[in-house]
Amino acid sequence: MTSVVLEGVSKVFNAGRADEVTALTGVDLTVARGEFVSLIGPSGCGKSTLLRLVGDLIQPTSGAITVAGKSARTARVDQEYGIAFQQAGLFDWRTVQRNVELPLELRGSPRQERHDRAREMLDLVGLAEFAGHYPAQLSGGMQQRVAIARALAVHPPLLLMDEPFGALDEMTRERLQDELLRICASTGTSTIFVTHSIPEAVYLSDRVVVMSARPGRITEVVPVDLGPRTEATRQSPGFFAGITKVRKALRGDPVPAAEPLVAP
Repeated sequence: MTSVVLEGVSKVFNAGRADEVTALTGVDLTVARGEFVSLIGPSGCGKSTLLRLVGDLIQPTSGAITVAGKSARTARVDQEYGIAFQQAGLFDWRTVQRNVELPLELRGSPRQERHDRAREMLDLVGLAEFAGHYPAQLSGGMQQRVAIARALAVHPPLLLMDEPFGALDEMTRERLQDELLRICASTGTSTIFVTHSIPEAVYLSDRVVVMSARPGRITEVVPVDLGPRTEATRQSPGFFAGITKVRKALRGDPVPAAEPLVAP
């Protein structure tokens, strides 16, 4: 079962003008249901553009995109995905509870259903006791967990994440990585995750998609099989081998087409 399919996707900004920019060219990618895929590449290579194309926030110049078997536009209207950016984007005047309820409110869900679903999601991210707080009363890491809870509130089969942990300190980042993996495993959610961090991509992913400098294209897909992630995973030979393989792919060095990286 597939969650996302991109076929021959290209994106040109300002087409036909002097400042025309080809951001992406000829991108083919399939994301399986329940799979965690990270996008990594040099700045300006089109990672965020690709994420926004999948989310129908912008439209491709050519090619086709399907999400949950539907066009990207239909999937957006049907709320088939949740999205989280580097900034949590919470509304300061709404409580944590009401921030998480927002996508359900926009869908027209009954009040009790909104309340119950938001409480369920806050419990999932470990913030049920902060339901009545306001965003300004939370740490940056807690705000990001609220943003993830909000993104998951409508039970989306797909989660789109654009460097959601990029502004956090290392300890908080690692803690939220583990939290995100736990949430995705418990909900069966597929995830496309943009990052600049090679260790983060390897730690989180089933596959790491390596992209070239602009115009962005996929140059390598590195499969990773490290089993259930624990603190020991970050010290394992398989983890460091994965980092090395992705780094070589980013440099354009030959990467052996070997079996997936597996933890010993």
